[in-house]
Amino acid sequence: MLAITNLSYLLGARALYENANLHIKPKDKIGLIGQNGTGKSTLLRLIVGEYKPDVGSISKSSDCTIGFLNQDLLSYQSEDSIRDVAMQAFERQLFLQKEIDKVLHLMETNYEDKLIDKLAILQEEFGMLDGYTIEAKTEEILEGLGFSTADLKKPLKQFSGGWRMRVMLAKILLQEPSLLLLDEPTNHLDLPSIEWVENYLTNYEGAVVIVSHDRQFLNNCVTSIAEISGGRITQYAGNYEFYVEEKALRQEIQQGAYENQQAQIRQTERFIERFKAKASKANQVQSRVKALNRLDKVDAVVDENARVFFKFNFGQQPGRIILNLENISKSYGDLQILKNTTAKIERGDKIALIGANGKGKSTLLRIISGTEPIEGLREEGYNVIKSFFAQHQLESLKLDNEILQELKEAGSAKLEVELRTILGCFLFAGEEVFKKIKVLSGGEKSRVALAKTLISEANFLLLDEPTNHLDIMSVNILIQALQQYEGSFVVVSHDRDFVANVATKIWYIEDHEIKEYPGPYDEYLFWRENVKTNAAATPSTPKKIVESKPKPQNLDENAKKELDKKLKTANQKLQHIENEIAEIESKIKSFEIELAKPETYSDAAKMASVNAEYSKNKKLLTEKQYEWDILAEEIGSLEKV
Repeated sequence: MLAITNLSYLLGARALYENANLHIKPKDKIGLIGQNGTGKSTLLRLIVGEYKPDVGSISKSSDCTIGFLNQDLLSYQSEDSIRDVAMQAFERQLFLQKEIDKVLHLMETNYEDKLIDKLAILQEEFGMLDGYTIEAKTEEILEGLGFSTADLKKPLKQFSGGWRMRVMLAKILLQEPSLLLLDEPTNHLDLPSIEWVENYLTNYEGAVVIVSHDRQFLNNCVTSIAEISGGRITQYAGNYEFYVEEKALRQEIQQGAYENQQAQIRQTERFIERFKAKASKANQVQSRVKALNRLDKVDAVVDENARVFFKFNFGQQPGRIILNLENISKSYGDLQILKNTTAKIERGDKIALIGANGKGKSTLLRIISGTEPIEGLREEGYNVIKSFFAQHQLESLKLDNEILQELKEAGSAKLEVELRTILGCFLFAGEEVFKKIKVLSGGEKSRVALAKTLISEANFLLLDEPTNHLDIMSVNILIQALQQYEGSFVVVSHDRDFVANVATKIWYIEDHEIKEYPGPYDEYLFWRENVKTNAAATPSTPKKIVESKPKPQNLDENAKKELDKKLKTANQKLQHIENEIAEIESKIKSFEIELAKPETYSDAAKMASVNAEYSKNKKLLTEKQYEWDILAEEIGSLEKV
């Protein structure tokens, strides 16, 4: 259906593609993957003809029609209703409808046979093109993508960019082209809509090429993976999970072939070096030299799986309670988001806030951050330091700053070598740290903003759709960073694989209340399916957390002095315990270093002695941390009096 043959494409002086090949057959479902900057979106634009290859060809069959969903469509606006915009997909049917209406209007006063014949011809073609069902099809797809029936008559311009993108996706799906090109289609969809699109694409009759960072989406939708790397396109006959296993196997074989060839090269070079001065061996030496020159060299395997190894530092340890929300309500005019709902975030909670768009996830995140006015009580815990990441914060990056300078100005007081190490974890290596922010792509800006968030020394993170515009490797880096993070966080995300890897609790909004599932995402899905099928037993049930709050007291002067004295004493005790905790942690670290030494674990007596001290200090640390929690709560209570 479509063939890319020996494609080369230059971006400035850099070869984005070099002798790349890809064949797309009818009904193929291909996931197009690769790091940001490797040319995934560029390849789609080459296919539709927006760009022209420097070398090679892109040929397609005469009956191949293409539908292309790209991020440029975010800017499209119209006064027409979203239903009318989506129905523009039916260009021929709409034309026939207008012609039929004209003929019917003429027949009100004119009964000529030629008009009757024309009407019959128009109606026959209209029926063959399923013209009588186009409105129903349009409404079905728009509602599948998350629009309510009332939304369908609203003008497109009233909707945000993400919702407009859904309308453009609906229009392309209604066109039913023989080849669908989808560039990050899940970026602006919520979980119910993603699941609907997965089902639609699985049953789609045409071919589909999808650029996506959502591994679960690729697993559920595609039957092959095309990876762009080093200017080439390598195809794998399976979904993303198969690709990971197959690539590891191929790399293992390649590495073995590389090592064998290198051993052969070294042996040949030694022979040449040893006998090059001997006339009797001249022919053999020349033969070996020619063989080396003709050798088709195997490349060494390059590990593209970036790993994060940096330690998060907190300026202060928070108390046991991070945030308490009690009987809060939030509405926008007649639109009720939350009503008399209660929730609590405790130290160490890693919460994913999920659900359909329009339920109030981003509103709740702003309530948690303290930037959204509410009715009810919002009570922040002791020593809580917040850091908030959202896509709009990309605009706050200073465009004329270099990447390294942007992190220096984030106020973390880290040394340049530490910042460069962190930037290396976020795929900014070597001289790349001196790039200006203004020349970065959307994904690269997201990585810079995420790095700023993670080095802020905050002990409580709020992350709103952090995986948008990141490639798969960057999402993997973020997963590793959050798994290592010892603080608390709340993340809003529609990326199921990401949520499954980072969250230990699930929140969602239902009936204007915050509901909690006290377990990871996989268990939540199992519980949800059980609820749907009315299964007997469930692993757990969502809960609302209610906590009473002491009423404020009116104190006289003596009582205030006494309170200040208690507060001062408690803070002194807290500081003393913090010093003890730091000392114990230092001892534990030294014991861990000692236990890692070969001479320690080879000496049974020494091993037992060090291990006993290690266990003793670990137990003592737990006790001191418990004392710290009790004292921190006491200080928090005294400060509220």
